[in-house]
Amino acid sequence: MLSEPRSGRLAAWGNALLAGLVSPDNAVLEIVGDDAVHRVEGLPGESAPVGLTLALGRLRALGVSGLRIALPAPGHPLGLSGPPEFNARAMDAEEAVVCHGAAFGLVPEVYEAGPDGDVHVEVVWHCLTVREAPPADVPSLGEAERELAEALRDATAVLSRLDVAGSGPVAEAAIDAYRARAERGRELLAPGYPPRAVRVLELAQRVGLLISLAQENGHGGAVSSAEMGARAEALRPVERVARRAQVAAYNSVVEERERGVR
Repeated sequence: MLSEPRSGRLAAWGNALLAGLVSPDNAVLEIVGDDAVHRVEGLPGESAPVGLTLALGRLRALGVSGLRIALPAPGHPLGLSGPPEFNARAMDAEEAVVCHGAAFGLVPEVYEAGPDGDVHVEVVWHCLTVREAPPADVPSLGEAERELAEALRDATAVLSRLDVAGSGPVAEAAIDAYRARAERGRELLAPGYPPRAVRVLELAQRVGLLISLAQENGHGGAVSSAEMGARAEALRPVERVARRAQVAAYNSVVEERERGVR
């Protein structure tokens, strides 16, 4: 969760494009990011993969009016609505985009090519049929914000008590440095998103970084299996809350449109 999911970039900037807030060229530039190229395979009426600009235009013509994301994990089909084939692909990729207004979904497949030191990334989005039903386990922005605040407080307390790397001043400095790098030259969300969504996504990324720091810095002072188990138990629900909050933030434009809040 250190980096923005590709599904998040596609949904955020795709929503801005669908709302007429950005040009196709700007949307595609932001979606592709540091990757070499993105293509979409399996679009109705297309026999071969097509570029993002054509794909987004075709989806709009097919009735797509908004894009949501899913960030599923084993035992937690977050943001998914079926059918099983789509859910299985999304679970393998750990992310997906679900269209609103037409029954399609997009799952990324990532390829790396090139020699060491000059590797470039290509992404193929597989377009599949989805079930038109409410997405699984997605909270409102308000719920997500409350859950994140509680999860961050509880996890920090547990990790500090166990003397785990990832809590305390060193972790705070790493989080601040990461945020400074991440915020240089980019918007956290695309135009059109409410300020609360930006706030929730920022906090979710902060929580995600705390989890990653704790996982990447060894066992810290948790030398016994019981202490290591307690750390894992503390991190598991926090990671789930952070993923739910990310989905709530990226999906907020579509949710507000459905409620008529604009």
